[in-house]
Amino acid sequence: MAPIVKRSPDNLIKLFKAGKSGIPIGYHLSEVQADQVRKLHKNGLEITREWQRVYPQKELTAGLIGYVNTENQGQAGIEYSQQPLLEVDPLPLVISRDGRGKPLPERFPLEPLNANDLTLKLTLDARLQRSAREALHKKMAEFRARRGTVIAMNVQDGSLLALASEPSFDPQRYFEADPALFKNWAVSDLYEPGSTFKPINIAIALEAGAITPDSAFHDSGQLSVGGWPINNADNSGHGTLSVTGILEYSSNVGMVLAMQQMQRAPYYDSLKKLGIGQITGTDLPFETPGQFGDKQQFIDYPIGAATAAFGQGFSVTPLQMVQLHAAIANGGKLVTPHVVNGLYNPVGKKVKALNLIQPRRIFSEKTAAQVQTMMGSVVQRGTGKPAQIPGYRLGGKTGTAQKADRGVYSNARITSFVATFPLESPKYVVLAVVDEPQGANAYGSTVAAPVVKSVLETLISLEGIPPSHPQELAAKPEPPR
Repeated sequence: MAPIVKRSPDNLIKLFKAGKSGIPIGYHLSEVQADQVRKLHKNGLEITREWQRVYPQKELTAGLIGYVNTENQGQAGIEYSQQPLLEVDPLPLVISRDGRGKPLPERFPLEPLNANDLTLKLTLDARLQRSAREALHKKMAEFRARRGTVIAMNVQDGSLLALASEPSFDPQRYFEADPALFKNWAVSDLYEPGSTFKPINIAIALEAGAITPDSAFHDSGQLSVGGWPINNADNSGHGTLSVTGILEYSSNVGMVLAMQQMQRAPYYDSLKKLGIGQITGTDLPFETPGQFGDKQQFIDYPIGAATAAFGQGFSVTPLQMVQLHAAIANGGKLVTPHVVNGLYNPVGKKVKALNLIQPRRIFSEKTAAQVQTMMGSVVQRGTGKPAQIPGYRLGGKTGTAQKADRGVYSNARITSFVATFPLESPKYVVLAVVDEPQGANAYGSTVAAPVVKSVLETLISLEGIPPSHPQELAAKPEPPR
């Protein structure tokens, strides 16, 4: 037995002395191993067949799929949140037995008759998931980052095409992984979004009529709010800026001046209307609601509204940021991010879908279109230039935020970039967030933007999306013959 189960003879003898019966000596045997055990023909030696989940994609989809424990109970991912959909009720089997009571034929299949009647399908595109993970790995290694995530979503219905969170784990060997990895941090952990939230704030101010696309503000590089100094990230002023210019330069000062055109009470109410401080309602488990301060404090202390203007002082999950930018891209509606497509019968008909939160309008179509155009300028002329794709147009926004530790901002950064694509008729939103990249050149434009660009290029290839500006694609000369 020892070489079959890869144990030493001494180890097996010690096991046999542990009790009179029911002593397990091997788990997860292959078919070859099982046949070798049967051919020993030893009394008292039994092979027990059990259900077992197999995860052929391993680390690629672990953050979404999760895993089941030895009792086949879901512990993470959709294995946990959608366990009622994944379970089957075995039908009673009527079988023949021989004179000794053994079932016929030998080794009768251990499976319920209806086990394969229904299939749970996901919205995920494994090809895009693989591309996203590879692009993320490359930048995390280059900047020695702590962790990262990439999310790609359909802006019209909230279906998730990719959600890669690193580091990951092998769900087949979950017992060897750090338990902290079982909760997908893109869904369960909070961060201050920084400048990627600026387009959302501009939409709030436009919707309230506090500013117009033609409004202009003087960016001197710094200002004081309630005795607190506020500076631009580059510590320089940019003179008079339009609203579009504020986004192009990612001006903190310009954003504060723009949002000061709103009274603080309605500004707070608008943020609450977007769902800040709440959950998105995704079908993935362990979602954490964002953190948002008390309304009266927001009203009484102007620094709260000032820092919120450039995306700090409150927190969201990466998944919620994708949801908010999808609302800009789809004409103003908040959709629910989800990964479950539904249950399908053997002929390919959907027989059950999830009861998702119905879309609700948070911006007018006019406001959403105005901000989408501004985000296009950010990529064409502003900080989002590294995400440009020749022949195509996209909207985008960079983010480089200081991380807060127990209420005090540290030198650690969290970098991000969000894009909506194609600019002319958005269908996708892609967000990359890279936590604690190292080096003086670690910014949203250098770390996260290239990741998003790579994912969009894969989308273009997979979906066969034609260029909107084909003249930018120079014809390649034919090789000499």
